[in-house]
Amino acid sequence: MTTCNSTRKFGCIIVGGGIHGTYLAQRLLEDTPVNRSDVLIVDPHDRLLASFREKARACGMEALRSTFVHHVGTEPFGLESFAEANDRGDELVQTVDYPPRPSLDLFLDHSEYVIKRKDLESLHRRAAVDAIHELPGATGLRLETTAGPLDTDHCVLAIGHGNRYRWPNWAAGLDGVEHVWDGFDPNASVDRTIVVGGGITAAQLACTLSETQSVALLSRHPLEWEVSEADPPWINWSYVERNLHVHPPGSSDRLDVILDARHTATVPPYLYAEFENRIDDGVLTLTQGEVDLAAEEDESVRLSLGHGLQLLGDRVVLATGFEPVFDHPLIDRIADELGLSRGYREMPVLDDDTLAWQRDDERFVPLYVSGALALGSVGPYAPNIPGARRAGDRITAAITRRLHRSGAGGTSESVHETDVSD
Repeated sequence: MTTCNSTRKFGCIIVGGGIHGTYLAQRLLEDTPVNRSDVLIVDPHDRLLASFREKARACGMEALRSTFVHHVGTEPFGLESFAEANDRGDELVQTVDYPPRPSLDLFLDHSEYVIKRKDLESLHRRAAVDAIHELPGATGLRLETTAGPLDTDHCVLAIGHGNRYRWPNWAAGLDGVEHVWDGFDPNASVDRTIVVGGGITAAQLACTLSETQSVALLSRHPLEWEVSEADPPWINWSYVERNLHVHPPGSSDRLDVILDARHTATVPPYLYAEFENRIDDGVLTLTQGEVDLAAEEDESVRLSLGHGLQLLGDRVVLATGFEPVFDHPLIDRIADELGLSRGYREMPVLDDDTLAWQRDDERFVPLYVSGALALGSVGPYAPNIPGARRAGDRITAAITRRLHRSGAGGTSESVHETDVSD
């Protein structure tokens, strides 16, 4: 059966309503000719930043690792001004040899203030994207979503890791093992928890849980202490150009530079004193080793480590991060459908100046990338808040140039008829 449906065409659709998507929507409104009515954020959650809020609360985050100038607003000192105007300057946490960092509550309240002041929720369509196709005649893209098809002149992928969490093989099938970001209840009444992981999430979670119970933090390596996600020069685009873009796009050399520069699985030094206090109080222990075997035992979980030590807890909570975003199933489908170029370990091959994802045949497709998917061009800060700003600079400039060349001026109010076969 064939039916005739009217499909609204937008000027730009952002896939993802997290920090990157929320920030990029503002940049589109402020820095491109695209009309407000032509901007849409597609995200399956009930509100913008919902996933970030849930994850931050679950791991016991009290303050951000990023400094006060990194937030979802477009005004560099907007969060600081918000704190001063609301007599909350004490929530800008002083950090040794580092600019102040906002408390989580301050960061979230400021984010909500920005979202409400700029009415960003009105741009939010609650839906998940299943696929992206090119429209006939290379006139744009069609997004197949759980709320129906959506057409657009430009699309920005600002997705996270898609709830694909890394589970070690030994944890498969055990009822007493859960992931911190997958339905974990921090308020469950237990006497002893084993936290597995060696980064900031594991450290924050261990400190928070040790306020009410005994905690063992198990890491495969000694804890490494780093203030930020990468050295500060990597925030600057000129530094990225000199040190990353000298290597071919999508190459193993680029990924090697990024992995070496990014301080993965590290703990910020400001948690050091809290760790010492918890250890001195006898409520937190640190253990290093690899798990050889895990087994349920009388409503507890026993972990046997490679060097012979055993740990017993009422539950095991994994803080072991995400599966690589490069091989996300949605990304595989989009890349295959649009013929997009991928490099080493399936890394997207982007145009460094625009962050447009390049096709194998070198023909342009109006699909741009922000977040972890853009690591190969934006550098080690790509998944973090500074990465959103750097991506926003490139993407908005690229869309503006394209609109000026086409003479569209951001007026994408067209509605076109499509035949949908059932």
